Amino acid sequence: MSTRPTGAGPTGPTGPDPRELSFGELTKQLSSDVSTLVRQELELARVEMTQKGKRAGLGAGLLGGATVMALAAFAAFTAFIILLLSEVMDSWLAALIVALVYVAVAGVLALRGRREVQEAGKPVPEQTVESVKEDVQWAKSHARSSSR
Repeated sequence: MSTRPTGAGPTGPTGPDPRELSFGELTKQLSSDVSTLVRQELELARVEMTQKGKRAGLGAGLLGGATVMALAAFAAFTAFIILLLSEVMDSWLAALIVALVYVAVAGVLALRGRREVQEAGKPVPEQTVESVKEDVQWAKSHARSSSR
């Protein structure tokens, strides 16, 4: 027999023993726990998506930089290099060589930018999805053990 006053059920580390609570109290506690869990999962998703967005933004910036550099290089150096090369070869050949070099540089920058975007990963909050799956499994197993 317990030495507690009547009406005061046993308490565990997180509150009263669920076996001593009424159905209404259990429902209220479950509602509160689910609400807290949903808020925490939404916060985790927000943080995870922010991190992924920053990484994708870096990759997109590099791709933009590749475009700007290709245009700036084309505009600033094309005339100079073509004129310089035309001293030793036909002008049309000098222009072709310069264009091929610019394409190669732009290709390298574009590949690096694409790699950064890919490394950012899918725009899905993967940690949150895993956490929600674990929560569902826990709730299912808890519901099965409570119904016995």
